[in-house]
Order: sequence, then structure tokens, then C-alpha cells
Amino acid sequence: MSISIRNAVKGDEALILGFIRELAAYEKLSHEAVATPDHLTRTLFCDNPKAFALIAEEDGAPVGFALYFFNYSTFLGKHGIYLEDLYVKEDRRGAGAGKALLAELARIAVENDCGRLEWSVLDWNAPSIAFYKSLGAAPMDEWTVYRLTGDALSDLAGAAS
Repeated sequence: MSISIRNAVKGDEALILGFIRELAAYEKLSHEAVATPDHLTRTLFCDNPKAFALIAEEDGAPVGFALYFFNYSTFLGKHGIYLEDLYVKEDRRGAGAGKALLAELARIAVENDCGRLEWSVLDWNAPSIAFYKSLGAAPMDEWTVYRLTGDALSDLAGAAS
């Protein structure tokens, strides 16, 4: 079996959305997956996208994806890549697609003089944690992620007026 990685293109919206929904179900977060094909068209395949996607294919059949964007490290004085989502179909895990997606992201990071590639993983996701550690990734256990959404985000935005 041969794994290849390609950039997602306009027309891949339904495929990407399918992967997003499968990932959300795996993470027990289906209720939060509200993106539509139109959302993906407007954000990933617009004139100036802020996020990008890669598709993993095994012998030409899509088996996974990675969605990422560039961030910035003030400490390093360099851009980085933040991996928002990485997903490989359950029946294709262990065949190399996840590693190939991460290797391509690492290549993109190095090519763009990025200082790091980072992502978050749910603390109960032991198979993924073991996989990431096997690649040399280190957990950032001393950091806690904070998030504003919904009313809290709107309320704070209103305070800036």
C-alpha cells in the first residue's frame, strides 16, 4: 500500500467535512461540529485563506486529513504551525497515514522557517498520545488551554466598543 499526501483543493469540502464529523464522533464532540461545506469553501478555498488542509490517500483513496494554520512565537521570533485536526479513518490507522501527514507538516514548517509544530490532544486519547511520543513530540503539561466561545466571546467583544 502506498500513502501519498496532497494539498486539499476546492471540491474537497464534503470529504473534509466527513473527516471532521468522524473525528468529532471519536472525540465525543459531535454536538460541536457545526461546520458546513460552505464554511469550508469560504475559509479554506478563498482568495487569502488563513487555514489549510492536507489529504492523505492510500492507493488513491482518501484515508485521512490534517488541518493547520500558521501562528507566531514571540519567544522564538518565528512563525509556527498549529495542527488543529489530524484524523485517519479507524480501519486505516497504523498504516502510516498519520505519520505521513505529520511528516508533511514538519516539511512545510521547515520550508517556511517555522520554529515549531504543535497541537492539542485530549488527555484520555492514549493511542494518539503514544503515537505522538513515538515521533519525539513532548507534552506541554505545564500549560492549560483557555477558550472563549459563544456569549462569553460576544460579551468580551462588546467590552472593546
